[in-house]
Amino acid sequence: MFTRRQFIASAALAERLFAAPKESKLPNPELEKLADSALRQAKKLQATYCDIRIVRLRDQRVSLRVTTERGTGRLLSVPGVAEDSSFGFGVRVIVNGAWGFAASPVVTPEEIARITGEAVVIAKANATIQPRPVRLAPVKAYRDRWVTPHDKDPLNVPMGEKIDLLTRVTSEVKKNVKVFSGAASLSLRSEDKYFASSEGSSIQQYLLQIYGNVDATAVDREKNLSRSRSYVPTQASAGWEYVPEMNLEENAQRIREEVLEHLAAPPVRPGKKDLLLMPNHLMLTIHESVAHPTELDRALGYEANYAGTSYITPDKIGRRIASEHCTFIGDRTSPRALGTCGYDDDGVKATSFTIIDKGIFKSFQTTRDQAHLIGEKESHGCSQADSWATVPFQRMPNVWMQAGPRDVTLEKMISEIDDGVLIDGRGSYSIDQQRYNFQFGGDAFWEIKGGKKRGMISRVSYQARTPDFWQACDATAGQSYWRQYGTTGDAKGEPTQINSISHGCSPTRFRNIDVILTD
Repeated sequence: MFTRRQFIASAALAERLFAAPKESKLPNPELEKLADSALRQAKKLQATYCDIRIVRLRDQRVSLRVTTERGTGRLLSVPGVAEDSSFGFGVRVIVNGAWGFAASPVVTPEEIARITGEAVVIAKANATIQPRPVRLAPVKAYRDRWVTPHDKDPLNVPMGEKIDLLTRVTSEVKKNVKVFSGAASLSLRSEDKYFASSEGSSIQQYLLQIYGNVDATAVDREKNLSRSRSYVPTQASAGWEYVPEMNLEENAQRIREEVLEHLAAPPVRPGKKDLLLMPNHLMLTIHESVAHPTELDRALGYEANYAGTSYITPDKIGRRIASEHCTFIGDRTSPRALGTCGYDDDGVKATSFTIIDKGIFKSFQTTRDQAHLIGEKESHGCSQADSWATVPFQRMPNVWMQAGPRDVTLEKMISEIDDGVLIDGRGSYSIDQQRYNFQFGGDAFWEIKGGKKRGMISRVSYQARTPDFWQACDATAGQSYWRQYGTTGDAKGEPTQINSISHGCSPTRFRNIDVILTD
C-alpha cells in the first residue's frame, strides 16, 4: 500500500517525467534512463525481447442536470465533477517463446528491475503450456515524440469555465416548460505514454480526447409517456479550442424543439423499408458489424469466452461480403479521431490499411504477434493497452467507410426513396456473438414518403443479417457529407479493457430492410 508520502512523491515524479516541452521532438532522457533498467535486466535474464511502458492517465468528467420539481415547478440543478488519475509502468518480455507481463505503480529503477524479473518468471511458466513460440513481425526502431495537435490543454481550463458553459447549455434546453429535464456533460482525458523496446525504440506520446453531449427529456403524464433527444458532437482528439466547434448551445435549442416533436410523433408502420442512415447513427452499426468482426483474435476464436467470435473467418479473405459501394479503412492517422496516435503499443508507427475494398474482404486488424497467422509480413499497428497495469493486445483502430461520388447528395438519395426512414443518432442495439444477426434503434427518426422527408416518427428499430445488410447498401453520399463520430466504452478482453475509437462515413442508403415497432 502507498503511504501518503509515497503518493505525493509519485505524483511529483509523474509531473517531472512528463513536463518536457510539448514541442520537443525527443523523449525525456529521464524516461529513457528508467526504461534502461528494464531492458538491461531482461537481457541479463536471457529474455529474447522486452518492452516497457511508463504511463500517466488523467480523466475528468463534468456534468450538469436540470429537472423540474413536481408540484412546485422549481428547477433543480445537480452538478457533478469526477476526476481520476493513475501512474505506473508495465513490462513485457518473451522468454522461451512465450509472453510474460508484470506491472507496478512504483516507478523507480529498483522496482522496474524487480518487476522485469517477475515478467520473466511468468513467461517461463507460460512457455510450458504454449503450443508454439511467439513470432513478432519486424518493425523499425524509432526515437520520437508525438503529441495530439492542440492549442490549449483542456485539463488546464478552470472548472468554473466548464460549469458556466454547461449551465448555459442546460438553461437553453429548459426554456420550454414542457421539457422535463435537460442535461449536458464534458469528458476530458489525457494519456502521457512512454514506450521503449529491446529492439531500439524510444517513443514518448501525449494523447488528448475531448467529448460532450446534450440531452433533453419530455414527458406526457396523461399518456404515461416519455421521449428523449440527444445531441452528441464529434468526439475528438483535440484541445479546448475544439469546444466552440461543438456548438453545444446552438444545438441545445434544436433538441429542445425536436424532443417535443418526438413526444408527439406517431409510431412507425413496420415492414420492409429503405433506410437512410446518418453518420452519427451508422457509426455504431459500422462499429458492431464491421470493426468488431474484422478483429483477427475474434476471428480465430481467442475472444470467444468474453467478446465472441466472428462470421468473417480467414477463409473469407478475397471474397465478397458487402456491395461495391462499401470500402472500409482501418486507420490510426485520421485527424482528431479518438484512435489516432503516433505509434501503437508494439512500437508500430501509425498507418492505415484497407479492410474491405468495394465489398471484397481484404484484411483483418493485426498486431506484431498476429501478422504471420494470416500470412502477412507487417503489423497493422492495432496493439493497445488501456493503462500501464494491463497487457497490450489487439484493439480496433478507427474504422471508417469511404465516401461516395461527389454528385451523390443527401437530397438525391431521399428523392429516390418511396417508402423509408431517415435515422439519426445512437439508440439501443443487440448483436449476436458472431456479429451475424443484429437489431439497431436510433435517437430520432423521420419518415420518407414519395421521395420527400416527412415528419418525425417513433419506436423504430431495424433487423438484418450482417452480410445481407451490407449487400443492400446501394449509395453513400459524397465527401462533403463525411463525418466521424466516436465510441468511448468499447470493452474487450479478460480482465476487461476499454478502448475509444472513431468511425466515419457519409449518409448511406440501404434497400428493403426489416423495420420493426419497438421501444
